[in-house]
Amino acid sequence: MENEVRKVEMSENVAEPTGLGLLGLAVVCFVVSTSRVGWSGPTTSVIIPWAVLLGSLAQLIASYFDFKKNNPFGSVVFGAYGLFWSAMAGVWLIQMGAFGPEIQKGFDVTQLAFAFVGFLIFSIFGTIVSLKTNKVVLAIMVLI
Repeated sequence: MENEVRKVEMSENVAEPTGLGLLGLAVVCFVVSTSRVGWSGPTTSVIIPWAVLLGSLAQLIASYFDFKKNNPFGSVVFGAYGLFWSAMAGVWLIQMGAFGPEIQKGFDVTQLAFAFVGFLIFSIFGTIVSLKTNKVVLAIMVLI
């Protein structure tokens, strides 16, 4: 009997996760922006669940499934923005004093500014890289 080598390929059908990630990003940006322009009250505890669930969790799920689809651009961008919104929810909780007065007193807006500059640089590179993917992704990156 001859030894035979067989190549077995496993595939998993995964839906396109981009819609979920973009929905999460769009809705959370809209909700937070309404507060910033004065259409609703200041950043309150009501915004935090939106940031955690749609801003973070939805994008992290999209990132996970983009990894499974072998899409490095979507997986990195959705993962980064998903983690960004988790961090923002944490920042708002610190500002509200949810972790105690000592942590609230130690809040330094300069550190937050450096984080925003880092994400600005990341977003600029993401926009440039989106030129290589497709025009719809470029339009979304520019509009964000």
